[in-house]
Amino acid sequence: MTIADLTPQRVWKHFYALTQIPRPSGHEEQVVAFVKKFGEDLGLETVVDHAGNVIIRKPATPGMEDRSGIILQAHLDMVPQKNSDKVHDFKTDPIEPRIVGDWVYATGTTLGADNGIGMAAAMAVLEADDLAHGPIEALFTAEEETGMTGARQLKAGFLKGDILINLDSEDEGELYVGCAGGLDGTFVFSYTDEAVPNGMIPYSLSVTGLKGGHSGMDIVLCRGNANKVITRLLLPMLTKYGVRLASIEGGSLRNAIPREAFAKIVIPKEQIDAVQAEVKAITAAAKAELSIADPDLHIALEPASETPASVMDAPTAITAVRAVFAAFNGVYRMSDSMPGLVETSNNMGIVKSGEGKITAICLMRSSVDSAKEELAQTLGATFDLAGASVGFSGGYAGWKPNMESPILKEMLAVYKRLFGVEAQIKAIHAGLECGILSGNYPHWDMISCGPTLRSPHSPDERMLIPTVEKWWNFLVEALKNAPKR
Repeated sequence: MTIADLTPQRVWKHFYALTQIPRPSGHEEQVVAFVKKFGEDLGLETVVDHAGNVIIRKPATPGMEDRSGIILQAHLDMVPQKNSDKVHDFKTDPIEPRIVGDWVYATGTTLGADNGIGMAAAMAVLEADDLAHGPIEALFTAEEETGMTGARQLKAGFLKGDILINLDSEDEGELYVGCAGGLDGTFVFSYTDEAVPNGMIPYSLSVTGLKGGHSGMDIVLCRGNANKVITRLLLPMLTKYGVRLASIEGGSLRNAIPREAFAKIVIPKEQIDAVQAEVKAITAAAKAELSIADPDLHIALEPASETPASVMDAPTAITAVRAVFAAFNGVYRMSDSMPGLVETSNNMGIVKSGEGKITAICLMRSSVDSAKEELAQTLGATFDLAGASVGFSGGYAGWKPNMESPILKEMLAVYKRLFGVEAQIKAIHAGLECGILSGNYPHWDMISCGPTLRSPHSPDERMLIPTVEKWWNFLVEALKNAPKR
C-alpha cells in the first residue's frame, strides 16, 4: 500500500502528489505552477499574486449562497532538513514517503506534511462535487517557513471571505485560536585568518544524533541544541589547551532546533591527550543530562586527514564561542494565562563561519510582544558586550485569541456532535500566519486546525494516519455548517 491509497483517498492522493514536487522555502516555482494548473483545470478562478501566493475561488454550492465566505489557508513551502548520511537535493528530488504502522514518515528527510496536508485538504475541497459549502477561497501562501513572506505581502481587499480556517496546526482534536509572534536575531563577529601554528594536529569535532524539531512546537521538550553543545565543548579547548578554531557550522534554519554541529580545529600535539579527556568528560555529562530528551546524542573528536588552510585569530574565536555558549536558548517563560503553553522562547538556530565572519542566527518567539522585545534586548546585550554586530529583523505579531469567535463556537459544536467529546481550545507557541494576515484583514474570524503531526522541521517528521480522516470529516462538516452572513 502507498500513501495515495490511504483513506480518505481524495486527500491522500493530493498529499502524495505534493511529495513529488520539490518545494523548499524560497524555491516554490514548481509547486506554484502545479497548484495554478490544478485550479485552472477545474475551471475555477485562479490567481497568482505578486508575492507568489496562489488564490483559487470556488462558488457556493446551490442553497449555500447565504453563508459567510470561508478562506481555507495553507502554505506552499516545506522545511528542507535531512540526515547527514542522506543524499537528497530538495530543489530537484521528490520526497520518499513510507508507512510505519499508523504513521507516515519520509525516508531520511522532512516529510512536508507541514503544510502539505493542509494544501491537500484544501485541494480536495476545491475538487469535490459532493460537498455542501458556502463560497470558498483557497489561499496558498509563499515562503511561510523562512519569514512568512507571502502572508506579509498579501494585499488588503484582495480576498472576499469573512472566515479564515488555517490548516497548519498539528494536533487533531485541538482548535487553535492564538499563536506566538516572532523576531529574528543576527549577531556577527569579524575575525582575521592566521596561519596554522607549528606543532598543531588537525582534528574534526562533531555533534550529531540529536532529534531537533520545530523551534516553536518542540522547544518545550528541552531537547539538545547542537550549537550549544559544540560551544560547550569548544570553550575549554580554546581557553585551556591552546586549541585553534578553523571553522564552525551548526544548524541550517533559524526555526529548526539544530540537530548537528561541526568544527574543524587544530590541537597542540602535547595537549591531545588532555583535550580528549576533556571531551570525554563533557560528553558523559551531556549524554547524562539529555538521556531522556535526546538519548542518541553522539559526540566525536577524530583526527582529520587535512590541515586547514588557516585558523581564526584566537581572541575572536574565543569571544564568539563564549557568546554563543552564554546566549539564552530554550524556554524563557511559560504562560500565566494558559497553563502548559510556552509564552517566550529562543532558538539558537544557526552558527556558521566563513569569509572572515562568525554568524549566529536565532529566532525568538512570544505571545506577549513586550516579552519578545525584552528577550531580544537580553540577547542583544550578550552579543554587544562580546563585540558582535547586532541586528534584528523579520518581526511579526502574534494572534490574540477571541473566545467569542462565531467560527470557534460553530466548530466546537460540530466536533462534539460528530465525535461525542469536546475539542480542546488551544494557543500555539509557533508562528501561524493568522497574526500577520489579520493586519490587512482585521475583520476576519480565524481558527486553525489539522491532523496530528510530530517532529516537524526534522527528518523525524511524521503524520498519524487515522487522524487525517477524522480531521477531514470534521472539516467537511464545519464547511456545511458555516455561519450565515
